[in-house]
Amino acid sequence: MSELLKPVYHLEFPTQADLDQDLDQDQEWCWVTHQGVREKIRFHDYGRIFSLPGLYEAIFEQHLRCDSPSFVGNLLRKAVKDEGDDIEDLTVLDLGPGNGMVGAYLAKLGVPLVVGADILPEAAQATERDRPGIYADFVVADLTRPLSEEAHRRLNRYRFNCLTQVAGLGFGDIPPLAFASAYNMIQAPGWLAFNIKEDFIREDDDTGFAGLIRRMERAGLIEKRLEQRYRHRFSITGKELYYVAFAMQKKAHIPPDWLEKL
Repeated sequence: MSELLKPVYHLEFPTQADLDQDLDQDQEWCWVTHQGVREKIRFHDYGRIFSLPGLYEAIFEQHLRCDSPSFVGNLLRKAVKDEGDDIEDLTVLDLGPGNGMVGAYLAKLGVPLVVGADILPEAAQATERDRPGIYADFVVADLTRPLSEEAHRRLNRYRFNCLTQVAGLGFGDIPPLAFASAYNMIQAPGWLAFNIKEDFIREDDDTGFAGLIRRMERAGLIEKRLEQRYRHRFSITGKELYYVAFAMQKKAHIPPDWLEKL
């Protein structure tokens, strides 16, 4: 989207004094004023945020200084290069891409083909509106359920060898089953790159997404290549929020009986 055409939003963030308690990331919100209308928007109301051009960038990139798309993308590039592979040989399935910031950065790095898969139709509309041409295809589907015949056909026409997911794991936005289903669409050997809040991968947490990843590592389905802790963004009250980014190699699919239990 042209800088000249971007809408202007006035954002008001609550201070610590305005809040009764500290908010988790999925509870954070701000006031957004646009064209004379003031609206309270919760950060995990992605459908509403994506429906307003440039609002996601205004909140997360400009005000809260999130740079996870570039951080995860660069970690993937380094891991691929370290293994003697070429990022220009990747065909990427971008899971939960929102309005396409990750796909745009992957294209900047030289990835020739990126396909998006998201449960929200607003995400597909936002990528087409804000970043036309970045995604070769964009499938709206719930990956915790059997795919429709059309979605199955569209996704399986690509021979994906890389899965990316940025900032959608750990809060229930993308359940472990959805991640596992997307993972099994990737060829083996292949690549995956993702990030997750550090609180969700504690050593004593063997449930949910952390439990799935550890089980996959123990079974030899994946091998970690790079891992790095970094500041994902600031909270609405200025607290630094730390995530861990991973670049891994896929060695084998997740067995069907694992998927049934997820």
